[in-house]
Amino acid sequence: MSINKIKNNYDNRRAFITRPDRLVEAGGFDPSLTKTMTTMQMQSSSTSTDFGDLVETRNLSMATGASNTTRGLFYGGEVSGNSTGVDALSMASTGNATDFGDLTVARGYSSATSNGIRALCGGGNTPVSNVIDFASIASFGNFTDFGNLSVSRNTANGICSPVRGVFAGGTDGTSPSPAFQNVIDFITINSTGNASDFGDLTGNSASMGVCNTPSGQGLFAGGREAPGGNASKIGSQIDVINISSTGNATNFGALSLSFRQGASNCNESTGFLCGGVQGPAIVNSVNRFSLQAGGISSDFGDLSRTVSDNAAVSGAHSGIDWGSAAVQRPSVTYMPGSGRTLFAGGFTPSLTSKIDTVLIPTLGNASDFGDLTQNMRGTIGNSSLTRALFGMGRTPSDSNIIESIEMQSLGNAADFGNLTVSGRGGDGMSSTTRAVFGGGYVSPTITDTIGYVTIATAGDATDFGNLSVARDNVGATGSPTRGVFAGGNAPSNSNVMDYITIAATGNATDFGDLTSARYLLKGCSSELRSVFGGGVDPSLSNVIDYITTASTGNATDFGNLTQARSKAGPGSNQTRGVWAGGESPGASNVIDYVTIASTGNAADFGDLTATTAGAGGASDSHGGLQA
Repeated sequence: MSINKIKNNYDNRRAFITRPDRLVEAGGFDPSLTKTMTTMQMQSSSTSTDFGDLVETRNLSMATGASNTTRGLFYGGEVSGNSTGVDALSMASTGNATDFGDLTVARGYSSATSNGIRALCGGGNTPVSNVIDFASIASFGNFTDFGNLSVSRNTANGICSPVRGVFAGGTDGTSPSPAFQNVIDFITINSTGNASDFGDLTGNSASMGVCNTPSGQGLFAGGREAPGGNASKIGSQIDVINISSTGNATNFGALSLSFRQGASNCNESTGFLCGGVQGPAIVNSVNRFSLQAGGISSDFGDLSRTVSDNAAVSGAHSGIDWGSAAVQRPSVTYMPGSGRTLFAGGFTPSLTSKIDTVLIPTLGNASDFGDLTQNMRGTIGNSSLTRALFGMGRTPSDSNIIESIEMQSLGNAADFGNLTVSGRGGDGMSSTTRAVFGGGYVSPTITDTIGYVTIATAGDATDFGNLSVARDNVGATGSPTRGVFAGGNAPSNSNVMDYITIAATGNATDFGDLTSARYLLKGCSSELRSVFGGGVDPSLSNVIDYITTASTGNATDFGNLTQARSKAGPGSNQTRGVWAGGESPGASNVIDYVTIASTGNAADFGDLTATTAGAGGASDSHGGLQA
């Protein structure tokens, strides 16, 4: 582990970026089936306190839970029979869990794991299963088929790095004398497909505790062993693997006590074993062990209940790894609201997932930021001070997906939720709290639909109202209170501008007209003025129009872009507006800028990293945010 990586993890902890430092354990037997959830802080020993209740009373044995920094999931298990239910909780608060969706098949004694983006469930009793399914942690909904384990089994345990998921041990489910397993298999989390052989545990085992380290090691602690067919023996050994490689596990060390069928999870330095069978009895004790060599274990505190077959989630496990390229990495120089603008997706001429970034106050070429979850063009960009959203677009089919990016970080996008319609050719605007998406082509017709989301909360869009005229390939931007949609196809070229009040809901109202009817234009804004550049009218246009956003009336000529083009990616702060790339007529890498408060022709800003048309644009300081 590099010094820089250690420092980054330490700095993130101090800045509470990987907060909360909270472990939540849930479900199990205490001594009857329970829905109780309790929580404790991993930095300080204590007795756990009440968190809330699961949706269902359930046994969650082996389902170690899935979580990122904001949300935890508990799923499957046994209710009256095997369950498909998935419960969700907020890591930052306390309260009862809510329904997230369902697994693809009902199962108990399955294994679970997650990185910061996806939750995985493998195997279990349905009867004994090899099914793996997955879901995006950020978005409520049902799980989807991923593939199959290499061996059908239950009571296996799952663990992961930000890139790879690993499932180890388990039994073949034969009753009353199951055959215990030593098999380890793995999958690549952000793909789909069947698991591949990784290697073997040092012995046959099930019902283990699991933790992972920032350096990429996976640890399997204790468990129910089967030497000589004795299925009741409890283990204390800790096995270790390097998750990024393959091969057999080796001995890491030993716990100071035996452990099986309890909850387990970790932060970046310490593993926690909560309740379960320790020694011969079901207990309420919480033991911790060092993730450094040897795994020395010690008493940490107590659960508020005696329980086994419970599960645990953590907001700081090392599958959420800030040093990895698979998740977003905090910038050491970036300040929110400093003018960071992202240009996402497009075609070059093939579809791309690439995200470029520029700093608007500083002229110069763009640099690489990360990638969308998939190749996409024509996506709508919206943003708050800290988060960018990209929605709709072609993938190559029409899409309703919304993806999110944290502005302070370099890295890849994550799933946010879905729009109310699948389409292309819409546009939108945002305030500090709300993102609005409107218009577009929703096969087989042009639409007047407007939807919105709360930027800080992942989830699906809600209906807002309707445009005054249905149209696609529209341009949009706005102030902190008002959004304006301009031009588009209706189905011929349109000069219509209409407006909405972003904080309210309802239909758009006529604002006035552009200086020329055109489509595929893009908007930028300060708090006071909105500017629309380029488009097709019917040939490629270099026209820039402007309006005073708080008033109504027709647009006024501002000046011209450096070249006539359409499908540019827009961005702005309170001073400058920029248009990046576009079609002129081939894909362009040119970035233009204007000073929004003045009038005149655009000037050269710099270049994108590649020629790109149809990128979405989002900025941390655009005119829809408070000055």
